[in-house]
Amino acid sequence: MKLPSNYSVWRRTRASGRPAIMLGTLIFAAACASVPAPTEQVAVSSAAVARAASAGGGEAAPAEMQTARDKLDRAKLAMAAEDFDVARRLAQQAQVDAQLAEAKARTGKARKASQEVSTDAKVLREELDRKAQSPTDKE
Repeated sequence: MKLPSNYSVWRRTRASGRPAIMLGTLIFAAACASVPAPTEQVAVSSAAVARAASAGGGEAAPAEMQTARDKLDRAKLAMAAEDFDVARRLAQQAQVDAQLAEAKARTGKARKASQEVSTDAKVLREELDRKAQSPTDKE
């Protein structure tokens, strides 16, 4: 059997492409396998939960605070199991839940302060009205 005249060129071209394909496959596999641990995200989420708790989130938004704590705990478990994608997702969700609890707590405090200012203004108005209606003693 006689081989075509361009057989050696075809064989060299085919063989030279194989290492490039294998190298590309290895790089892709390594990139997929090396998801970094979300330690920074877990730390940020822990700080958000602590900030929400100190802002009164436990009283103003107990459901959100509990959800944030649960998700943060699950994120830490996923980190220990080296399931970094799940850990990152849970940590991000915990951060959002904690921010919501903090916002609800701050909103509640602002609403209470606003009501106190309104009450004080009403008392002052009533006092001014009373003084304006009473006869003045200028003699």
